[in-house]
Amino acid sequence: MERLPTHPGERPHESDASPGPARTAPPTPPPPATAAVDARGIVTEWSEGARQLLGYPPSEVVGQPAARLLADDAGTAGEAALRDAAGRERWSGTVALRHRDGRRLRRELLAHRRTAEGPVTEWLVVSAVTGTPEGQTPGGQTPVGTPEGEAAGGGTYGSEAAGSGTSGSGRLGEWAFRQAPCVMAVFDADLQLVRANAGMEQVLSLTEDQMRGMRLPEIVPHPVSDETEAKMRRVLEGGGPQQLRAGAGPAGTGANDGWSTSLVPLEDSAGHVRAVCLAAHQWLQEHLARQRMLLLSEASARIGTTADSGRTAQELADIAVPGLADFAAVDLLDAPRHGGAPSPAAPARPLAATRTAVRSVLDDGPTASAAGTAGMKTLYPALSPVVRCLAQGHGALYDAADPDLLRWARQDPGAARLLGSTTHSVMVVPMRAHGATLGVALFGRHRHAEPFEADDLWLAEELTAKAAVSIHTARRDSREHTSTMTLQRSLLPQTLPDQGALDIATRYLPAGTRAGVGGDWFDVIPLSGARVALVVGDVVGHGIRASATMGRLRTAVRTLADVDLPPDELLTHLDDLVLHLSADESGTDDTAESAGGIGTTCLYAVYDPVSRRCALARAGHPPPAAVTPDGAVRFLDVPAGPPLGLGGLPFETFETELPEGSLLALYTDGLLAARDHDIDEALDKMFAALARPAKTLDTVCDRVLTAMLTHRPDDDIALLVARTRALHADRVAAWDLASDPAVVARARKHATEQLTAWGLDDAAFITELTVSELVTNAIRYGRPPIQLRLIHEDSTLTCEVFDSSSTAPHMRRARTFDEGGRGLLLVGQLARRWGTRHALTGKTVWAEQSLSPG
Repeated sequence: MERLPTHPGERPHESDASPGPARTAPPTPPPPATAAVDARGIVTEWSEGARQLLGYPPSEVVGQPAARLLADDAGTAGEAALRDAAGRERWSGTVALRHRDGRRLRRELLAHRRTAEGPVTEWLVVSAVTGTPEGQTPGGQTPVGTPEGEAAGGGTYGSEAAGSGTSGSGRLGEWAFRQAPCVMAVFDADLQLVRANAGMEQVLSLTEDQMRGMRLPEIVPHPVSDETEAKMRRVLEGGGPQQLRAGAGPAGTGANDGWSTSLVPLEDSAGHVRAVCLAAHQWLQEHLARQRMLLLSEASARIGTTADSGRTAQELADIAVPGLADFAAVDLLDAPRHGGAPSPAAPARPLAATRTAVRSVLDDGPTASAAGTAGMKTLYPALSPVVRCLAQGHGALYDAADPDLLRWARQDPGAARLLGSTTHSVMVVPMRAHGATLGVALFGRHRHAEPFEADDLWLAEELTAKAAVSIHTARRDSREHTSTMTLQRSLLPQTLPDQGALDIATRYLPAGTRAGVGGDWFDVIPLSGARVALVVGDVVGHGIRASATMGRLRTAVRTLADVDLPPDELLTHLDDLVLHLSADESGTDDTAESAGGIGTTCLYAVYDPVSRRCALARAGHPPPAAVTPDGAVRFLDVPAGPPLGLGGLPFETFETELPEGSLLALYTDGLLAARDHDIDEALDKMFAALARPAKTLDTVCDRVLTAMLTHRPDDDIALLVARTRALHADRVAAWDLASDPAVVARARKHATEQLTAWGLDDAAFITELTVSELVTNAIRYGRPPIQLRLIHEDSTLTCEVFDSSSTAPHMRRARTFDEGGRGLLLVGQLARRWGTRHALTGKTVWAEQSLSPG
């Protein structure tokens, strides 16, 4: 494949270039971007340069149509250009290409036609090239005209270089030499100075007349001058141009760092070296600018690595010393100021601050000890430079003789110790972020000879701003984290309710990352008939929004549980609620946190101690673990179900019988998401911790967390462990009743006799009224079969009446002449609570009364 020049500045092939003196080879240019396309428009070859240009490896391009490499909006024009090129020997033009990452690139393409062996006879070799800038040759060199005559013609150099000619070119050459922006001088064959420009005079503080006829070591006695003269002699002897990384300074000061010096031979028309031209330019400012940029780039990675304000302040001081200053101190205000941009006319008053970070180039020098230690309290006088800079809102430069600095040192002994007798330059920079003034940073120089300048102040302000933003963000995140934790704790159960069906222990661990507290929750809800509901859920996201969503869902679950819905129906209603929340928040700007709980997982379980059966349903939540009294551990096979908020997908209820003394473990997925082990290892550890016998459930919870976690979790963890109890037959009594009004008296008798057997004669009056009303309503408005059941817990007596009708009774206030409507009102007044729960067939009306003295 023919190699084509594809980059600006690339030199022609040696065979095409005119001979000339040897020179240093230019940097190796990038490889040309070349590709081969056959007559059908299929890419057949793809170079490394093409891969670098467009990002496609050969495997993704070779054998594919070349039109796929064209930008979408230029596809038609590009295809026409390829078809047009197929009939020519060479073609060039600008085509819009599409980079692999989607960027649109306009490139000049040069295509050559070639013939290959085989059935395909025409090939197009396409090489990506860029246009040559106007006024330049393809090699990147600007054409320069040859001046009339030679600047260093024959004869004595001094007479030729004096600029005595009257021609225009002679005058221009003289002006260029005198006003060149760099230092220039000419030394003759005896290495004596014959010419010096204004730059040379300014640097050495000598005029040309004062230096003419003197050798460089005589002008500036210094080893660098001797080295320079030795290199000039080498130039005269035909050694070619020479370079030095130093320059001569004023007499008595020796060499100046930050200079680059070139020594070039001056030849006559016969090619004989007649003199040496010294040219030097100062690169120190460029070097300092580059160092500032490097320091600023380094600060991006080193400042604000943690959420600790003190650590961030110390990182600021560490990066400023010694790269910018010889010592640095960072003081944070005890009470940060909030508001807009400070006013220069703001009233000055003393300010209290805490020295948070200190750094000095000296381990035990004056600034190291005088700067104090972290935690030291500082009070800035009202007219000090610090208070003035904070009031004005921008940094300031001070030298040792500045009146404000001297007055501050007289007023504040601490400032006098900090500045010291050797500090000659000081910067004071306020720390501001998002309208709040957080503190001040002080920088000083005593070892650096150069005073601070405007660019140093700019760099200090940039570094300080980075630290201020990190500190402000850390404080804001800390406040938000505290608020979120407070909200989260308030929304979780503060105490577990009294109930006799389960022994329960819980744990909640917030995430240890900066993402904030999530929306994990658990709940224990007593239900009618001595049953208990267990809930564990996990809201997507972190922060206050996730906690608030969790609170809304927990309230909704409690409301739905009071209706005594089966687990699958409860999750269906909860799914609808999440969809509504998402729709309400669809217009918020924060799209990452506006899902309204979509993706939330939940597990809902109901345990009945009478039947010892447990009904469960889950919405995308991890399955619960069950431990039988003999120590066998297994996952309950509850159908997974979709996460909440997807809508339209069903949930299924799973029922199982749990022997008395069984353990149930409900948890959120943060428990299994530890970084240092995989899921199988995590499950093995959890099963082993659950299977170990323990006297209390708190011990079980602690064992599980200890086994699963080696550090603060990356996600919130909610853990609920329950041990089942059972209500045996001696605590439950049931009677089947005929659908006849005459049976109401018999029902009251059954209830009274059972209360006497349980020793609950004091509850007989309320129980008789409740039984009479509920049984009468079932006979009058319901359908057989009818059943009466009494359940005696430790402190609660529940009366239940079942009938096969689905019509639920409603309490109403009877008017003066109404014969009915007062029964349920009496039940509601006498019972602690009452309600109705529906089954697949029929309903149960129940009423609970408290057996405690209260």
